Amino acid sequence: MSTAKTATRGSLLLLAYFAFISLGLPDGLIGVGWPSISPDLGVPLDAVGLLLIAGTTGYITSSVAAGFTIARLGVGWLLAGSTLLASLALTGYATSPVLAMMIGCALLLGLGSGAIDSGLNAYAAAAFGPRHMNWMHAFFGLGVAIGPLIMTSVISAGLSWRWGYAAVATAQAVLATAFALTARNWAAHRPVEDGDSPVLKVPIRDTLAIPAVWFGALAFAVYVAVEVAAGLWAYLLLTEGRGLSGAIAGICVSGYWASLFVGRVVQGVVAERLGSDQVLKASLAGMVVGAVLVALPAPGWVAVVGLAIIGFAAAPVFPLMTLTTANRVGPAHADRAIGVQIGAAGLGGALLPGAVGVLLNRFDVEYLGPALVVLSVLLLALYVASARKN
Repeated sequence: MSTAKTATRGSLLLLAYFAFISLGLPDGLIGVGWPSISPDLGVPLDAVGLLLIAGTTGYITSSVAAGFTIARLGVGWLLAGSTLLASLALTGYATSPVLAMMIGCALLLGLGSGAIDSGLNAYAAAAFGPRHMNWMHAFFGLGVAIGPLIMTSVISAGLSWRWGYAAVATAQAVLATAFALTARNWAAHRPVEDGDSPVLKVPIRDTLAIPAVWFGALAFAVYVAVEVAAGLWAYLLLTEGRGLSGAIAGICVSGYWASLFVGRVVQGVVAERLGSDQVLKASLAGMVVGAVLVALPAPGWVAVVGLAIIGFAAAPVFPLMTLTTANRVGPAHADRAIGVQIGAAGLGGALLPGAVGVLLNRFDVEYLGPALVVLSVLLLALYVASARKN
């Protein structure tokens, strides 16, 4: 590879990292900002659910559609347009006088974010190795962590919450400009064998007829359910079920998310040396082990260790399952399959953790462990089914 091509590839990789950070930023804003937003708009606290529903609807719709439109628009222009849409939606957040307008903006933000997520994952799966794939997803977590800091800084400075969204909207506009300026480079640096022309020759119905596409989509939905449910309900289990103080339990939950971040950084390097399939299988097995530890009727520290194992083991699963999609469904179907998988992940994250919460509320908080065991075993089975040659 020439020096010029290497430099261009490096700049695209850096841009992809920034894109994943920006993708996580809006997710981190709403939690800190909503207590200020709801009285400003004159709506109850639980009205945030309407924003989440609208955003999830847009995200799922565009993430599935993106895999089918990359061949027509090109990934560079898809990313440029989607990031511009996200910037406009965030600008709408910053200027919304009523909740109805904000709900519409949430739908637009979901449409933009879903296409960015799907488009970047599809491109990275074909153009980058397992290390960078894992690191990009780690940077998404960094973006989610930075979002609350931005909103906290704005509110602590005595400014309106609207300035927090305005700041992120500006960052998204800059990123959209960068995507537009590099649109041709994204196409030029994608491997020919996974390029756009094979996708154009394959009917959509052929992609949707592949069992591995649907097994893979279900696997993504279940994976996100495990990741989110463990982080969402661990505090409740550790305090009410295992007797830890609120402060200690909070630190342990933070440790779970930290193990997810560290796992992606570390295992990205490991996967590049040992191979994605080997690391993926070991990680899926590790998630089962961690879930079993959480389920054991043992002291709180055992559950804490189990959560840390789940986080570290789960870390490379999403990026590596995305990276190996072409191996399961064929290169010509990979973009479309990744779009379906990302959409399924959004749906699983929206529905299944809530279902686990209903289970805990109706029966007992100790059902979290068994629920994680069932979901982790199901995830392993779905992955094995999706990897079988059809």
